[in-house]
Amino acid sequence: MRRMNKRTKYLILFISGLQIMGIIGLLALPTAVQAIPGRYRVALSERSPFLSKIAEGVIDQVAPVPTALPAPKQETAVPQVDISGALALEPTQAPPPAALPSPTPKPTEAADTAVTPEPTPSPAPIPPTPTAVPLPSRVILPGMGVVKQTFNSCGPANLAQVLNFYGDPITQEEIRLYLKPNYEDRNVSPWQIADYVNEQTAFRAIARSGGNFDLVKRFIAAGYPVVIEEGYRLPQSGWWGHYLTVYGYDEELGEMYSMDTFLGPWDGSGRVDKFSDVLPRWQQFNDTFYVVYRPEQESEVMALLDPALRDDFSMWARVAEMAQEEVAAEPDNAFAWFNIGTANTRMGALTAGIDYYQTAAAAYDKALELGLPPRMLWYQHQIYLAYLKTDRYQDVITLANVTLETQGGRNVEETYWYKGHALAALGDIIGARQAYQSALAVNKNFYPAQISLDWINSLGG
Repeated sequence: MRRMNKRTKYLILFISGLQIMGIIGLLALPTAVQAIPGRYRVALSERSPFLSKIAEGVIDQVAPVPTALPAPKQETAVPQVDISGALALEPTQAPPPAALPSPTPKPTEAADTAVTPEPTPSPAPIPPTPTAVPLPSRVILPGMGVVKQTFNSCGPANLAQVLNFYGDPITQEEIRLYLKPNYEDRNVSPWQIADYVNEQTAFRAIARSGGNFDLVKRFIAAGYPVVIEEGYRLPQSGWWGHYLTVYGYDEELGEMYSMDTFLGPWDGSGRVDKFSDVLPRWQQFNDTFYVVYRPEQESEVMALLDPALRDDFSMWARVAEMAQEEVAAEPDNAFAWFNIGTANTRMGALTAGIDYYQTAAAAYDKALELGLPPRMLWYQHQIYLAYLKTDRYQDVITLANVTLETQGGRNVEETYWYKGHALAALGDIIGARQAYQSALAVNKNFYPAQISLDWINSLGG
């Protein structure tokens, strides 16, 4: 056998090298594609649907988005560290409720309770509710424009629409730089938006839950657009959270008119929806809304609010009652069960009553059993607190990890924050510190994570 010449050897080595590089490239491709920031993937889909389909196909095969959040294991762990200092949530003092809810929520029971949300502005003394005056059957606020949102920016875009309506020329980009300093951040809560308006602008805002269309119409008839938080499904990508600016209604037609920063239309003509179509989407976010107004209009705004929504104590009691009624009508409505959990968690934060957290955890368990969309915890996070307060730390970590497996979920600061609490409770100080740091890396203005990080650093280790 003749000895192989050098040229043949080099050719074989070259071909082998190409094969090895190809294998390495195929193995690395999913990670590389997943690492592409979401805004660039969206831009790719707009410019080259063919390449986008290939890229997203790789992600779907290697790291598919689950069809639903996992059911909890209900594992109880003994806490090793008191994490009250990390939560940065002190119970608000309030009169005790007339009766605590039973540990297991029953569809026919309405919770007679009191609750609190994130901070909202302290209103001026509330005038008596004026005698009800029949509303016009049709109102459309003139001058409402539409702002086409940039990547995942419905929060800043909707707020820009409203402030522009009031004559403030601010852009969504200016708002985003504060509310979402990280372009990839997936969520801005209505409470954060209200805080931004109250602290960074010349206007005021309130964010409330437990609204209804009668209230929305009352505000619009008085000249105030209302931004609601809703869920909706897109044919190709599934369920998402969204904001919608409502600026008109027609009672006889059963229609509401809004500006949609994601779906348009972009000619300013507005979107038309039936009340009956929007109601279930709004329910998925506890019928939450916010209203922006001028400081001198505060008394009028507070008078327009339903009495039950004027303080946090009664507001979440109303949310709990609404959710119980929805469950009674639709026992398999996972969102209604989730809302029971959220309302009771708020009650627990207000009263420091463990029964509220136990009720909340049971309701959340039922919601997970029925099936919740995988992006649910991008937007609503009280489930973590309910499980933390009932010592279910592993459930917190499991849900957080499922959220963090997706690119979008890795850009939700609250996920890291609550995971940090669970790790701290289990004695993993290093892991908790890293989680808090990750929360601040997503949003440097998320001050609860800074409070928690300062606390855990004070422990040493």
